[in-house]
Amino acid sequence: MDVRLARDTDADDVRRLVDEAFTHYIPRIGRKPMPMEADYAELVALGRCWVVDGDAGLLGMLHLETSDDHLEVVTIAVAPSGQGHGVGGLLLAFADEKARALGLPEVRLCTNEAMTENIAYYPRRGFREVGRSTEQGFKRVFFAKRL
Repeated sequence: MDVRLARDTDADDVRRLVDEAFTHYIPRIGRKPMPMEADYAELVALGRCWVVDGDAGLLGMLHLETSDDHLEVVTIAVAPSGQGHGVGGLLLAFADEKARALGLPEVRLCTNEAMTENIAYYPRRGFREVGRSTEQGFKRVFFAKRL
């Protein structure tokens, strides 16, 4: 499996993948998670999304944003068919590599408090919880990883 920059022709597939990965959280949160509201056509066109291909379509996607002192994983999504096969770990390792290449000392991300699987997953990948807050009605849990 390789991570590659998403192409304009991938935008619809990225949207579908995000919807597949996040729809089951709607009942827990009471509304669509923020990644389901993003404009992936624009983000792909701006070169901010990376993907992992599978035999039957995209297996994973990553939306990254660069700041002065860290790289932000805005969205990471793995297709249900790709879960448990190392796709998420591959994408997070790619984010680490990207941050190092940019000379950034830290990778950050956040998840919703209701996404308990993520809260357990990120520390196993070297992230530590650094805070919690409510933003735009979402209860967020923030994580950081020093490189």
